Amino acid sequence: MTRDSDPLAPTFAAQRAASRALVPAPWAVRADRLRRLRQLLLDYRGDLAAAVNADFGQRSRHETELLEINPLIDAINHSLRHGQSWMGARRRAVGYKYWPGKASLEPQPLGVCGIVVPWNYPLGLSVGPLNSALVAGNRAMVKMSELSPHLGELMARLVAASFAEDELRVFNGDADVARRFCALPFDHLLFTGSTAVGRDVMRAASEHLTPVTLELGGKSPAIVGPGRMPDASFDRLVQRLVIGKTLNAGQTCIAPDYAFVPRARLVQFTEAARRAASGFYPGGATRDYTSIVSARHFERLQALLDDALARGASATALTDMHSDANRRFFAPVLLCDCAPDSRVLEEEIFGPILPVIAYDDLDEALAWINARPRPLALYLFESDPAIIRRVVDGTVSGGVTVNDTLLHMAQDSLPFGGVGESGMGSYHGKAGFDTFSHAKPVFRQGSFSLVRWLYPPFGRFAERAMRMPPPR
Repeated sequence: MTRDSDPLAPTFAAQRAASRALVPAPWAVRADRLRRLRQLLLDYRGDLAAAVNADFGQRSRHETELLEINPLIDAINHSLRHGQSWMGARRRAVGYKYWPGKASLEPQPLGVCGIVVPWNYPLGLSVGPLNSALVAGNRAMVKMSELSPHLGELMARLVAASFAEDELRVFNGDADVARRFCALPFDHLLFTGSTAVGRDVMRAASEHLTPVTLELGGKSPAIVGPGRMPDASFDRLVQRLVIGKTLNAGQTCIAPDYAFVPRARLVQFTEAARRAASGFYPGGATRDYTSIVSARHFERLQALLDDALARGASATALTDMHSDANRRFFAPVLLCDCAPDSRVLEEEIFGPILPVIAYDDLDEALAWINARPRPLALYLFESDPAIIRRVVDGTVSGGVTVNDTLLHMAQDSLPFGGVGESGMGSYHGKAGFDTFSHAKPVFRQGSFSLVRWLYPPFGRFAERAMRMPPPR
């Protein structure tokens, strides 16, 4: 593709010119953009869900609406309720030597923001960051995944009908398009995807010193705590763990990747997990179960499972479902006795395979987790406040949900992001506004200033200032 035929450059130029020519967008303009984005979701929710289904091969409309569209509408509503107050200048204290001056932080749009979208939640991970970028007053360009061609084409068409080119555009294409997209001199670039690709994105962005937010992944652990728990409560918590692993067939960046279970409850856990999964997909029904996105990813999961079994792991099918390579259905399975060097314990699984590690002492589990790259999420199932505090304080992860899975990401009042190899930066709610804004420090001097006594030629006031003790 020649430079003249590349749509990325002219769109970027139009957005850059518009962002530099105008004063920061007032609230009325930002709110209008958010409402148009929300209306797009409301008017075309059925078409959007159908496009996601086509890209996966099968994904329930209910799953797309409940996990992506509805939370996005909630998030946009949250921005509409609070965005105007986020825009306001925030007063800061002034040192006594600088009285009666006034200090403030004044949020300002960054300009043109790039958003690179993965295939696993292509609506949530495109519109979600867009919500943050638009409420902060920016213009945006979005690169959809090549594994989401139906949704990508639909989003490009719908956005072009609702937004001017210098406000927002959606692009599709292969890895070469993605590389050229990330090489643009954005004012901020947000990428969601694998750690390996995240490194490439960061290298490309560094050419222009573009600041980046990286939402990556890793192996998010679940810990079934050692505290006493009635059987009914135990079954309920196992059900919550299993749904976190089987939604979207485990193709979720914050899905529980593996689970630590007290050795004394291992059999009970396995039985409860099978009851839970069989209840979600009775009789092996696949109507509400999501396909693996591609043949390559299906083969990768099968290789992970085969490697674990070859190294001595035992497998328990969690449903009566049978894996089907032609339809890319990968039946959920629980693995016990995995060898420490098994690939399922070393690589991010990103699918419905749940390795279970039995432990005798909680310190074993915490030591295992802390010896590995910091995860995007951690899940703890426990009722004892002391144990909860011990785990939360004794581990480092992007976020934590206690006695459930995934739900810390659903809170508009909480930032979402990783730490270490699971990512850098965060967004959602106020954190997203801050990520896509520059908090400009502004100091306003009064008509009277003590600082004038420190001008040269230096005399007794300067000498006194040098010896002046701080106020108590």
